[in-house]
Amino acid sequence: MTFDKTKSDAEWRAELSPEQYRILREHGTERAFTGQYWNNHAAGEYRCAACGEPLFASGTKFDSGTGWPSFYQAINADAVAEKTDASHGMTRTEALCRRCGSHLGHVFPDGPAPTGMRYCINSASLNFEAENPTPKQD
Repeated sequence: MTFDKTKSDAEWRAELSPEQYRILREHGTERAFTGQYWNNHAAGEYRCAACGEPLFASGTKFDSGTGWPSFYQAINADAVAEKTDASHGMTRTEALCRRCGSHLGHVFPDGPAPTGMRYCINSASLNFEAENPTPKQD
């Protein structure tokens, strides 16, 4: 799998927080119910925290009860790449940013209609851009 936006390990470390680096570049995970977006209900767009690529629309987010932001589909067919992950003694489908290859989380076939999919994504892998941001006051 090739990605459009590649950087050296040193460049990623300089741009990302230690927690983001651990999750996005070392395929880590955050503890359930601790990420900043698991309970976010605002309208907007979720983007890759590493490269800014649009990944998920808030309208596809749902409460899966898992403690991680969950979506039933990506913002478009080209946004999220999938790869088999056989780590931790189980086989899962890993979700990656199609643009930069950063680890986002995993995809499971137990989500709601219309897709039946659950993209279980780490908050640290995302930046949220509100649909109607509050204007700055002078």
